[in-house]
Amino acid sequence: MVHAWARVPTLPQIIWSESLILEKRARFKSAWLPYALVAPQIIVTLLFFVWPAVQALYQSMLLQDAFGGYSEFVWFDNFRTLFADSNYLASFKTTAVFSILVAVLGLSLSLMLAAFADRVVKGSAIYKTFLIWPYAVSPVVVGVLWMFMLSPTLGIVSNWLHYIGIDWNHVLNGRHAMILIVIAAVWKQVSYNFLFFLAGLQAIPKSLIEAAAIDGAGPVKRFATIIFPLLSPTTFFLLVVNIVYAFFDTFAIIEATTQGGPGKDTEILVYKVFIDGFKGGDLGGAAAQSVVLMTIVIVLTVAQFKYVEKKVQYA
Repeated sequence: MVHAWARVPTLPQIIWSESLILEKRARFKSAWLPYALVAPQIIVTLLFFVWPAVQALYQSMLLQDAFGGYSEFVWFDNFRTLFADSNYLASFKTTAVFSILVAVLGLSLSLMLAAFADRVVKGSAIYKTFLIWPYAVSPVVVGVLWMFMLSPTLGIVSNWLHYIGIDWNHVLNGRHAMILIVIAAVWKQVSYNFLFFLAGLQAIPKSLIEAAAIDGAGPVKRFATIIFPLLSPTTFFLLVVNIVYAFFDTFAIIEATTQGGPGKDTEILVYKVFIDGFKGGDLGGAAAQSVVLMTIVIVLTVAQFKYVEKKVQYA
């Protein structure tokens, strides 16, 4: 006679069976099929990422005219010329200020909106839809929209600012121009951040928050000790994405609003590549700038993964 408890698996048996499940992998009958499945992604990466990067590095060491009729290999002279240019060094500061403002303001505003949306009961679908819509708008349209809203003569927002004593004019005032492109860039990216923060908030077990509330923790303490630490993986991911967005994807906004002006007060690195390369005809210098920009983004991304990720709490 076999007792019922004898059929209950022991702890080593459970661990062994779970290890078999975790180690289960897809097996292909042919040796070439796995390579064929990843081949499209490898081809796209080589054609649109690796090859352009290699070409930019090569062209950054050339001195050539705008029409490609003359080229001379000058090694690192283009880089020396860049770092001796005060305007180029000033664009570093402009890019740093712009990127920090876009990342910090965009993440903070998105997290606040996601927290409010997570608490809405009635009409939550409509509320969330309105918050997602801006991401579908083209960056050029975003720039033109905010340029008209903050136009010194016709803008409705600039008229409101005039009533409270603020003489807004982003055409002449560099600080106003920086505020304009930051507002447009944050408004464009807030929907993307909102989606991830909302998904992260909805994935947090409500029992943890309710238990903390029963223990007497207020809303601020619950957010600081429970919600935000559990959102740290999402926050870290969005921090990397927003830094890259501020460096590269805001070109169209600046082109549609300030064109780098007044003067060079809003000329960030990616826009200076366009100005010097396409308008100035300095192809070698523009390629050198793109290499420097690519290096900065890689270094920032690696630094974030090495140092910031240590504070991320993965569940």
